[in-house]
Amino acid sequence: MSTYKSDFLNILSERGFIHQVSDTAGLDALAAKSGVVAYVGYDCTAASLHVGHLLSIMMLHWLQATGNKPIALMGGGTTRVGDPSGRDETRKLLSYEQIDANKASIRTTFDKFITFGSGKSDAIMADNAEWLTKLNYIEMLREVGRHFSINRMLTMDSVKLRLDRDQELSFIEFNYMILQSYDFVELARRYGCNLQMGGSDQWGNIVNGIDLGRRMGTHQLYALTCPLLTTASGAKMGKTAAGAVWLNADLLAPYGYWQFWRNTEDGDVTRFLKLFTTMPMSEIARLGKLQGNEINEAKKILATEATALMHGRAAAEEAAETARKTFEEGAFAESLPTVRMREDIQKMFYEQDGIPTLIAAQFVGFARSTSEARRLIEGRGLRINDETVESILMLIKPSDLTSDGVIKLSFGKKKHVLLKPV
Repeated sequence: MSTYKSDFLNILSERGFIHQVSDTAGLDALAAKSGVVAYVGYDCTAASLHVGHLLSIMMLHWLQATGNKPIALMGGGTTRVGDPSGRDETRKLLSYEQIDANKASIRTTFDKFITFGSGKSDAIMADNAEWLTKLNYIEMLREVGRHFSINRMLTMDSVKLRLDRDQELSFIEFNYMILQSYDFVELARRYGCNLQMGGSDQWGNIVNGIDLGRRMGTHQLYALTCPLLTTASGAKMGKTAAGAVWLNADLLAPYGYWQFWRNTEDGDVTRFLKLFTTMPMSEIARLGKLQGNEINEAKKILATEATALMHGRAAAEEAAETARKTFEEGAFAESLPTVRMREDIQKMFYEQDGIPTLIAAQFVGFARSTSEARRLIEGRGLRINDETVESILMLIKPSDLTSDGVIKLSFGKKKHVLLKPV
């Protein structure tokens, strides 16, 4: 039996996307008439979004799939300020050129999940630099700033947590919530936007936007947040020993992306199938009942379906086949991720005694520090051409090159990289 009148909220609810809604009945009634115009904002702090952004991107996907209109908002303006939410320190301010380059790189991700165009439910891509960079400071203070209470702003989590820990909060960051609230108002005026979605850490900022809209005379605005995901073992979703799990293929190859999903903990498989694939709920329920070694089949399906959404079906199936050959047949698959040696690494390789395994483990992304690489090797977790590295003093030399001109580095059973001279 459906909990809501609208397909949109029913799908989000059964798949586990909903954390908080500001006015459930009002939003449900709007969605039932395909009248929701919703946005999610993405700051341009890196050249790629990461797996942590996928929840909100999937929410935009389901919004459009149920006849409503999504807006992907690029933070070309707000990135110049920096969001203090969930951080203990001030974000590094990027140059305008770097922000623009990141923005251009990020934009391509959305085409995989939503359709852009001029139709009623076609998506819009907007950039808050269009209005934020043109604001007059005095006018901003008079028209927008007067609606904000410093007393209330000091109680917001993004501010309060920083101050409670005696961490500095810059004046520029303090203004971030005002700019985000103004984005909501501007999108409401320009595109009829009536819903902002985001992670649960954005709840306070979104509610501020609803309040600002009411004070500045917009139509009724709504808030919907998704949970901030952790894995079954309590780790932050999307973080690995090698860093963030990027969505852009030039930062993380489809095989590495497939492997990330294949390595999902048993307790997360059903939840991740609901959140990160578009598979029918009946099929997900069937896969969720698998036990023991059979659950590995569900993990492979999760990996292939999630990778197909991001990188296309052909790349997903190639990654799955590479994994099968590598693990089931012990083959030296050509499509394993390849890392080319930097100039200094290659100089060690050919002109000095060789590359220390401590350095190689870090260079290919298996470890983030020398101490982490040392633990990896001492725990017998690193292999060179399928031979276990026995000592932290071991060097990788030209004699280790295979007939294919590469050296295979393996971390445990599931992570493999081909190291190749330039």
